[in-house]
Amino acid sequence: MKTLKSALSALSVALVVLSVSSAAQVRTADPVKRGLSRSEFPRTVKITDSVYGYEDFHSAGMVTVTLFVVGADGVLIADGQGSPAATQKLLDAIAKVTPKPVKWYIVGSDHGDHTAGNAVLPKDITFIVSPASKAQMKLDAPAMATNREVVNVGGIEVQAIFAGRAHTGGDLLVYLPRQKILFMSEVYLNRVFPAMRSAYPSEWVKVIDAALQMDVDLFVPGHGFIEEPKAAREELVEYQKALRAVIAEVNRLHTQGLSVDEAVKQANWGPYAQWYLAEQQGPIAVRKVYDEITGKLK
Repeated sequence: MKTLKSALSALSVALVVLSVSSAAQVRTADPVKRGLSRSEFPRTVKITDSVYGYEDFHSAGMVTVTLFVVGADGVLIADGQGSPAATQKLLDAIAKVTPKPVKWYIVGSDHGDHTAGNAVLPKDITFIVSPASKAQMKLDAPAMATNREVVNVGGIEVQAIFAGRAHTGGDLLVYLPRQKILFMSEVYLNRVFPAMRSAYPSEWVKVIDAALQMDVDLFVPGHGFIEEPKAAREELVEYQKALRAVIAEVNRLHTQGLSVDEAVKQANWGPYAQWYLAEQQGPIAVRKVYDEITGKLK
Protein backbone atom coordinates (compact mmCIF):
# COMPACT_ATOMS: atom_id res chain seq x y z
CA MET A 1 0.00 0.00 0.00
CA LYS A 2 2.82 2.44 0.86
CA THR A 3 4.47 1.73 -2.51
CA LEU A 4 1.17 2.37 -4.30
CA LYS A 5 0.69 5.66 -2.44
CA SER A 6 4.22 6.75 -3.37
CA ALA A 7 3.61 5.90 -7.02
CA LEU A 8 0.31 7.80 -7.02
CA SER A 9 2.00 10.78 -5.34
CA ALA A 10 4.70 10.87 -8.03
CA LEU A 11 2.07 10.54 -10.75
CA SER A 12 -0.03 13.39 -9.37
CA VAL A 13 2.98 15.68 -9.21
CA ALA A 14 3.95 14.75 -12.75
CA LEU A 15 0.46 15.31 -14.14
CA VAL A 16 -0.01 18.69 -12.48
CA VAL A 17 3.36 20.02 -13.61
CA LEU A 18 2.91 18.69 -17.13
CA SER A 19 -0.52 20.28 -17.38
CA VAL A 20 0.93 23.77 -16.89
CA SER A 21 4.27 23.39 -18.65
CA SER A 22 3.73 22.49 -22.28
CA ALA A 23 7.25 23.65 -23.16
CA ALA A 24 8.92 21.44 -20.57
CA GLN A 25 10.59 19.25 -23.21
CA VAL A 26 12.82 22.13 -24.34
CA ARG A 27 15.96 21.90 -22.23
CA THR A 28 17.02 25.54 -21.89
CA ALA A 29 16.84 28.46 -19.46
CA ASP A 30 16.15 30.81 -22.38
CA PRO A 31 12.44 31.73 -22.41
CA VAL A 32 12.57 32.66 -26.11
CA LYS A 33 13.89 29.23 -27.09
CA ARG A 34 11.02 27.72 -25.13
CA GLY A 35 8.60 29.75 -27.19
CA LEU A 36 7.64 31.98 -24.27
CA SER A 37 7.22 35.75 -24.21
CA ARG A 38 7.60 38.20 -21.33
CA SER A 39 3.87 38.82 -21.45
CA GLU A 40 3.33 35.32 -20.05
CA PHE A 41 5.15 36.22 -16.84
CA PRO A 42 4.94 36.24 -13.94
CA ARG A 43 3.11 32.94 -13.81
CA THR A 44 2.02 30.57 -11.07
CA VAL A 45 2.71 26.87 -11.60
CA LYS A 46 0.46 24.51 -9.66
CA ILE A 47 2.51 21.51 -8.52
CA THR A 48 -0.01 19.96 -6.10
CA ASP A 49 -3.20 21.23 -4.46
CA SER A 50 -1.10 22.89 -1.75
CA VAL A 51 2.27 23.54 -3.40
CA TYR A 52 2.98 26.10 -6.11
CA GLY A 53 5.90 27.43 -8.05
CA TYR A 54 6.09 31.06 -9.15
CA GLU A 55 8.24 32.10 -12.10
CA ASP A 56 9.15 35.70 -12.93
CA PHE A 57 11.84 37.42 -14.96
CA HIS A 58 15.20 38.19 -13.42
CA SER A 59 16.95 41.36 -14.59
CA ALA A 60 19.40 39.17 -16.56
CA GLY A 61 16.51 37.83 -18.64
CA MET A 62 16.23 34.41 -17.03
CA VAL A 63 13.48 33.23 -14.70
CA THR A 64 13.69 33.41 -10.90
CA VAL A 65 11.62 30.78 -9.08
CA THR A 66 9.79 31.05 -5.75
CA LEU A 67 8.03 28.13 -4.06
CA PHE A 68 4.98 28.69 -1.86
CA VAL A 69 3.05 26.24 0.28
CA VAL A 70 -0.57 26.78 1.31
CA GLY A 71 -1.43 25.19 4.65
CA ALA A 72 -4.62 25.14 6.69
CA ASP A 73 -3.88 28.44 8.43
CA GLY A 74 -1.24 30.22 6.37
CA VAL A 75 1.30 30.32 3.58
CA LEU A 76 5.05 29.64 3.53
CA ILE A 77 7.31 31.25 0.93
CA ALA A 78 10.67 29.82 -0.07
CA ASP A 79 12.70 32.68 -1.61
CA GLY A 80 11.32 35.99 -2.77
CA GLN A 81 11.98 38.08 -5.85
CA GLY A 82 14.47 40.77 -6.79
CA SER A 83 12.66 44.04 -6.05
CA PRO A 84 9.76 45.32 -3.93
CA ALA A 85 7.58 45.56 -7.06
CA ALA A 86 8.42 41.99 -8.11
CA THR A 87 7.80 40.60 -4.62
CA GLN A 88 4.51 42.48 -4.41
CA LYS A 89 3.48 40.74 -7.65
CA LEU A 90 4.35 37.46 -5.94
CA LEU A 91 2.15 38.34 -2.95
CA ASP A 92 -0.65 39.36 -5.31
CA ALA A 93 -0.35 36.02 -7.11
CA ILE A 94 -0.54 34.15 -3.79
CA ALA A 95 -3.66 36.15 -2.88
CA LYS A 96 -5.30 34.89 -6.07
CA VAL A 97 -4.69 31.31 -4.90
CA THR A 98 -5.67 31.76 -1.23
CA PRO A 99 -6.80 34.48 1.18
CA LYS A 100 -4.67 32.93 3.92
CA PRO A 101 -1.88 35.09 5.35
CA VAL A 102 1.79 34.69 4.44
CA LYS A 103 3.39 33.64 7.72
CA TRP A 104 6.76 32.03 6.98
CA TYR A 105 9.72 32.78 4.71
CA ILE A 106 12.62 30.39 4.14
CA VAL A 107 15.78 32.09 2.87
CA GLY A 108 17.04 29.57 0.33
CA SER A 109 19.45 32.12 -1.12
CA ASP A 110 20.51 35.39 0.49
CA HIS A 111 21.32 37.01 -2.86
CA GLY A 112 19.52 40.18 -3.85
CA ASP A 113 17.69 38.66 -6.80
CA HIS A 114 15.80 36.60 -4.21
CA THR A 115 15.69 38.97 -1.24
CA ALA A 116 15.73 42.58 -2.48
CA GLY A 117 11.94 42.75 -2.37
CA ASN A 118 11.60 41.60 1.23
CA ALA A 119 10.55 45.05 2.45
CA VAL A 120 6.99 44.43 1.22
CA LEU A 121 6.58 41.16 3.13
CA PRO A 122 4.24 41.13 6.14
CA LYS A 123 5.97 42.75 9.11
CA ASP A 124 5.24 39.81 11.40
CA ILE A 125 6.53 37.14 9.02
CA THR A 126 8.75 34.44 10.54
CA PHE A 127 12.11 34.00 8.83
CA ILE A 128 13.90 30.65 8.67
CA VAL A 129 17.49 31.48 7.80
CA SER A 130 20.93 29.92 8.15
CA PRO A 131 23.50 31.71 10.32
CA ALA A 132 25.64 32.60 7.29
CA SER A 133 22.69 34.11 5.41
CA LYS A 134 21.49 35.98 8.50
CA ALA A 135 24.92 37.61 8.75
CA GLN A 136 25.06 38.34 5.02
CA MET A 137 21.62 39.95 5.01
CA LYS A 138 22.08 41.65 8.40
CA LEU A 139 18.67 40.22 9.15
CA ASP A 140 17.08 40.97 12.51
CA ALA A 141 15.74 37.48 13.08
CA PRO A 142 17.03 34.39 14.90
CA ALA A 143 19.09 32.00 12.81
CA MET A 144 18.58 28.26 12.69
CA ALA A 145 20.20 26.52 15.65
CA THR A 146 20.63 23.22 13.78
CA ASN A 147 21.06 22.13 10.17
CA ARG A 148 17.39 21.13 9.88
CA GLU A 149 14.34 23.06 11.01
CA VAL A 150 10.82 21.73 10.63
CA VAL A 151 7.92 24.10 10.00
CA ASN A 152 4.32 22.95 10.39
CA VAL A 153 2.53 24.91 7.68
CA GLY A 154 -1.00 24.22 8.82
CA GLY A 155 -0.69 20.44 8.64
CA ILE A 156 1.99 20.33 5.94
CA GLU A 157 5.52 19.48 7.04
CA VAL A 158 8.21 21.63 5.47
CA GLN A 159 11.89 21.15 6.31
CA ALA A 160 14.56 23.80 5.88
CA ILE A 161 17.86 21.94 5.45
CA PHE A 162 21.42 23.22 5.45
CA ALA A 163 23.28 20.49 3.53
CA GLY A 164 26.51 22.46 3.09
CA ARG A 165 27.87 25.52 1.33
CA ALA A 166 27.12 25.69 -2.38
CA HIS A 167 26.10 28.78 -4.36
CA THR A 168 26.40 30.84 -1.16
CA GLY A 169 27.70 30.19 2.32
CA GLY A 170 24.23 29.62 3.72
CA ASP A 171 22.11 27.84 1.11
CA LEU A 172 18.97 26.14 2.40
CA LEU A 173 17.08 23.32 0.70
CA VAL A 174 13.32 23.23 1.25
CA TYR A 175 11.92 19.72 1.54
CA LEU A 176 8.33 18.53 1.68
CA PRO A 177 8.72 14.87 2.68
CA ARG A 178 5.10 13.82 2.19
CA GLN A 179 4.89 15.41 -1.27
CA LYS A 180 8.48 14.41 -2.09
CA ILE A 181 9.29 17.87 -3.43
CA LEU A 182 12.66 19.56 -2.96
CA PHE A 183 13.04 23.26 -3.72
CA MET A 184 16.77 23.82 -4.15
CA SER A 185 16.93 27.59 -4.60
CA GLU A 186 20.27 28.58 -6.17
CA VAL A 187 21.85 25.21 -5.49
CA TYR A 188 20.13 24.20 -8.76
CA LEU A 189 20.22 26.62 -11.68
CA ASN A 190 18.41 24.80 -14.47
CA ARG A 191 20.53 25.15 -17.65
CA VAL A 192 22.18 28.31 -16.34
CA PHE A 193 25.99 28.32 -16.41
CA PRO A 194 27.31 27.77 -12.84
CA ALA A 195 27.31 31.17 -11.15
CA MET A 196 30.14 31.26 -8.63
CA ARG A 197 30.45 34.83 -7.39
CA SER A 198 30.05 33.69 -3.78
CA ALA A 199 30.29 29.94 -4.29
CA TYR A 200 32.21 27.03 -2.79
CA PRO A 201 32.66 24.96 -5.97
CA SER A 202 33.64 21.51 -4.72
CA GLU A 203 31.32 21.72 -1.73
CA TRP A 204 28.50 22.64 -4.09
CA VAL A 205 28.95 19.33 -5.92
CA LYS A 206 28.61 17.48 -2.61
CA VAL A 207 25.40 19.31 -1.71
CA ILE A 208 23.85 18.12 -4.97
CA ASP A 209 25.05 14.59 -4.15
CA ALA A 210 23.13 14.83 -0.88
CA ALA A 211 20.01 16.11 -2.66
CA LEU A 212 20.06 13.29 -5.21
CA GLN A 213 20.15 10.74 -2.40
CA MET A 214 16.97 12.10 -0.82
CA ASP A 215 13.50 10.64 -1.38
CA VAL A 216 12.39 13.21 -3.95
CA ASP A 217 10.02 13.04 -6.91
CA LEU A 218 10.35 16.66 -8.06
CA PHE A 219 13.44 18.90 -7.84
CA VAL A 220 12.60 22.60 -8.23
CA PRO A 221 15.34 25.05 -9.27
CA GLY A 222 15.91 28.62 -8.13
CA HIS A 223 16.52 29.80 -11.70
CA GLY A 224 15.49 28.39 -15.03
CA PHE A 225 12.18 26.61 -15.35
CA ILE A 226 10.17 24.15 -13.30
CA GLU A 227 10.21 20.86 -15.21
CA GLU A 228 8.17 17.68 -15.02
CA PRO A 229 9.73 15.25 -12.51
CA LYS A 230 11.79 13.05 -14.84
CA ALA A 231 13.30 16.01 -16.68
CA ALA A 232 13.93 17.86 -13.42
CA ARG A 233 16.05 15.02 -12.05
CA GLU A 234 17.91 14.62 -15.34
CA GLU A 235 18.64 18.34 -15.45
CA LEU A 236 19.87 18.38 -11.84
CA VAL A 237 22.29 15.55 -12.72
CA GLU A 238 23.36 17.52 -15.80
CA TYR A 239 23.85 20.63 -13.70
CA GLN A 240 26.14 18.72 -11.37
CA LYS A 241 28.07 17.50 -14.42
CA ALA A 242 28.44 21.13 -15.49
CA LEU A 243 29.86 22.06 -12.09
CA ARG A 244 32.32 19.18 -12.24
CA ALA A 245 33.32 20.10 -15.80
CA VAL A 246 33.97 23.72 -14.85
CA ILE A 247 36.05 22.70 -11.83
CA ALA A 248 38.03 20.17 -13.89
CA GLU A 249 38.73 22.65 -16.68
CA VAL A 250 39.98 25.32 -14.30
CA ASN A 251 42.16 22.79 -12.47
CA ARG A 252 43.62 21.78 -15.85
CA LEU A 253 44.51 25.37 -16.64
CA HIS A 254 45.97 25.94 -13.17
CA THR A 255 48.11 22.81 -13.52
CA GLN A 256 49.59 24.31 -16.69
CA GLY A 257 50.82 27.23 -14.63
CA LEU A 258 48.50 29.80 -16.19
CA SER A 259 47.61 32.98 -14.38
CA VAL A 260 43.95 33.65 -13.63
CA ASP A 261 43.72 36.11 -16.51
CA GLU A 262 45.32 33.65 -18.91
CA ALA A 263 42.97 30.91 -17.72
CA VAL A 264 39.96 33.13 -18.33
CA LYS A 265 41.05 33.57 -21.96
CA GLN A 266 41.79 29.89 -22.57
CA ALA A 267 38.94 28.19 -20.71
CA ASN A 268 37.05 25.69 -22.86
CA TRP A 269 33.61 24.95 -21.45
CA GLY A 270 32.62 22.44 -24.13
CA PRO A 271 28.82 22.05 -24.41
CA TYR A 272 28.28 24.27 -21.37
CA ALA A 273 29.50 27.27 -23.34
CA GLN A 274 26.01 27.30 -24.85
CA TRP A 275 24.27 27.53 -21.50
CA TYR A 276 22.57 30.70 -20.36
CA LEU A 277 24.95 33.46 -19.13
CA ALA A 278 28.08 31.40 -19.92
CA GLU A 279 29.94 34.40 -21.34
CA GLN A 280 29.24 36.44 -18.22
CA GLN A 281 29.66 33.72 -15.59
CA GLY A 282 32.63 31.82 -17.06
CA PRO A 283 35.34 34.32 -15.99
CA ILE A 284 33.81 34.56 -12.51
CA ALA A 285 33.91 30.77 -12.20
CA VAL A 286 37.59 30.67 -13.20
CA ARG A 287 38.51 33.15 -10.49
CA LYS A 288 36.47 31.39 -7.83
CA VAL A 289 37.92 27.94 -8.60
CA TYR A 290 41.41 29.45 -8.53
CA ASP A 291 40.58 30.79 -5.07
CA GLU A 292 39.55 27.30 -4.00
CA ILE A 293 42.71 25.72 -5.45
CA THR A 294 44.98 28.24 -3.75
CA GLY A 295 43.24 27.97 -0.39
CA LYS A 296 41.66 31.43 -0.37
CA LEU A 297 38.17 30.12 0.34
CA LYS A 298 37.56 29.81 4.05
